[in-house]
Amino acid sequence: MGAVAAFFGVFSLAFLDHCPPETCSVDGAVGAVFTALLVAAGVGVIGLVVTVVALVRRATAWPFALATFVLCGVTLFVGALGYGAAVG
Repeated sequence: MGAVAAFFGVFSLAFLDHCPPETCSVDGAVGAVFTALLVAAGVGVIGLVVTVVALVRRATAWPFALATFVLCGVTLFVGALGYGAAVG
């Protein structure tokens, strides 16, 4: 998920040259993409640590892994909305 998100984030920033200056904020678009990627990476690392700790303790770990995946997806979706608002 992280690799695909980073690819699409950089790919979306590569095509900002056709964005009309009246309605487009390049700084806002870059900020939205990089903030979403950094927050999703942070959530992913924290979720990975919590999941591994649960596995080491021989507790049920799949809810933590699923919650991490969902939270990363929500973070990237909010970042996409921020990108759309900055470019739109």
